[in-house]
Order: sequence, then C-alpha cells, then structure tokens
Amino acid sequence: MGRPEDSAASPGGAETLCHQVISRAPSAGTWATLSVRELLTGPKRFTEPRTALPGISPKTLSARLQRFVHTGLVTRTAYPEIPPRVEYQLTPAGARLEVVLATVAACAKQDLPRIG
Repeated sequence: MGRPEDSAASPGGAETLCHQVISRAPSAGTWATLSVRELLTGPKRFTEPRTALPGISPKTLSARLQRFVHTGLVTRTAYPEIPPRVEYQLTPAGARLEVVLATVAACAKQDLPRIG
C-alpha cells in the first residue's frame, strides 16, 4: 500500500484518503466531528459542548466522550471538589484532528455549492 501522500496526489486520491480517514476513525458516528470541534479550543466541562451543540442528547455526548477517552483522543480529569467537576480535553492525537476537520470544511466550502 502506498503512502498517504501518494494517494492524495493521484486522481481521486484526496477523496479516497479523506474517506479512509473518516471511515476508520475510532470515533466515527453521529455528532463525533462536532464534539471534537468543540474541544479544539481547550478543556471543557460536560455542559459546555452540550450547550454548544443543540440537539445532542446527554446520553449521546457522554457516549462520544467515553469513546474518545477509550481511544486516546481525549483525557477526562475529575477534580475532587464539591460539587464534582470533570473536564474533557483533547490529547495531542485528538488535537491533530483539527487538520482533518479543516480539510473537510475546506472541501465542503468549495464543493457543496456545486452539488447542493
């Protein structure tokens, strides 16, 4: 199998590479990319991404965050305070997804007006 740079340079390679990245992402699922996007600006308490993403249920957000923690994309820090405080933050691996999200956004901005 060739390097990612090789497939991106071939005709249709960029689309193929984007599809591979997205479909193989351990966090794939509804709300996953938006949940990651909300964590790009720094640590967040559970209610912050929930407020920023109207329509996401607490159960879904919790499941996404748990999966991100399990796959090493996010750290969960619980502080021994009353009331309890928990923060979620992207790991360096999770922060690297910013490039992927920016690329997808650029593709959408360029191509969706044509197809939509």
